Amino acid sequence: MTTQALPKKKLGNSDLDITRIGFGAWAIGGGDWEFAWGAQDDQDSIDAIHRALDLGMNWIDTAPVYGLGHSEEIVGKAFRSYGGPEPYVFTKNSMRWDIKNRKIYRSLKAKSLREELEGSLRRLGVDVIDLLQIHWPDPESEIEEGWRTMAGFVKEGKVRYIGVSNFTVAQMERIRPIHPITSLQPPYNLLNRKIESEILPYCEKNNIGVLAYSPMASGLLTGAMTAERIANLPEDDWRKRNPNFQPPKLEKNLELVEVLRKIGERHGRTPGEVAIAWTLRKPAVTGAIVGARSPKQVEGVIGAATFQLSPDEVREIDQFVYENGVGQA
Repeated sequence: MTTQALPKKKLGNSDLDITRIGFGAWAIGGGDWEFAWGAQDDQDSIDAIHRALDLGMNWIDTAPVYGLGHSEEIVGKAFRSYGGPEPYVFTKNSMRWDIKNRKIYRSLKAKSLREELEGSLRRLGVDVIDLLQIHWPDPESEIEEGWRTMAGFVKEGKVRYIGVSNFTVAQMERIRPIHPITSLQPPYNLLNRKIESEILPYCEKNNIGVLAYSPMASGLLTGAMTAERIANLPEDDWRKRNPNFQPPKLEKNLELVEVLRKIGERHGRTPGEVAIAWTLRKPAVTGAIVGARSPKQVEGVIGAATFQLSPDEVREIDQFVYENGVGQA
């Protein structure tokens, strides 16, 4: 085991110094649920987590709903079998499931959140969760109850910090007087830039850390995705139903990948590392959540933690995006 030092940044109002990229554990939840990425070998998942930690990542982002509990179980197993320093663990709540039919429902009621917290602690095998986040502001009418309940978890010592995911500025304003918001987790990548105009400035002004998810657009910007590979994705891979992975958007998205590849080749970086570095160029972005399903995939993205695009390279990317109408601004 060789752990290397990666650049770190403080997460919002917390005392957590996190590496610029962290391990995303959505895909390792496996198949056979509504937002699955297809079947996944558990040992590959554990090996991927260990490799990420060996290479210096110091936080893992997961959620109970990923694989309907399975992702958290695998993260817990990876912790117990790892010989090095234990990373920070970030997880979420609000998305529940029915055990019999595996259907997902949403709740931010106090009783439901308590059940989720106890389940997460058990599956992860930890006494305290470093960051607990509301996964979605749904039901929106319950976000105040949910936030007050989570603030109680902090007072109990079962959670160190609390944050939100997929919230608007208006929703954050509603809950901020109840308890400080440590972090926001929004989608952010070259195909989805909607947070740039309002959300990022708000978070920067209010010292709310930003953990960008899907920085490689769910694998589309890695450089490994092709039309043929997309056609052969398992039927339970949610990406088969996503417009970015289908014509007419797919062709321009893959052309964008070639722009990223050309820039990456100048520095010995992959297209995925260039895509991640593009999200990290914004000072308001604390870190990027990078999913991986094998050690090789981890090795293909780890360079993003130390790579910085030049202003000319950012303009080169943005010019292609603007001229070709790629993504959502």
